[in-house]
Amino acid sequence: MKRSYVGVILLCMVLFLCIVFTQKAVNAYYFDHYRSVIIYAVLNMLLFPTAIMIYRRERDVE
Repeated sequence: MKRSYVGVILLCMVLFLCIVFTQKAVNAYYFDHYRSVIIYAVLNMLLFPTAIMIYRRERDVE
């Protein structure tokens, strides 16, 4: 069960984007920019199914 570098790099990029969107949401909440908080939270929630899709695609590759 060998992993390809492309899948690992894509999962790392998704993780990085999750961290960035979470940090931006917290920062926007601190400065009372609630519309931005909702946008970043929705983007963060959309990344989770993307990560699962990438993981399952890489898991099934032989």
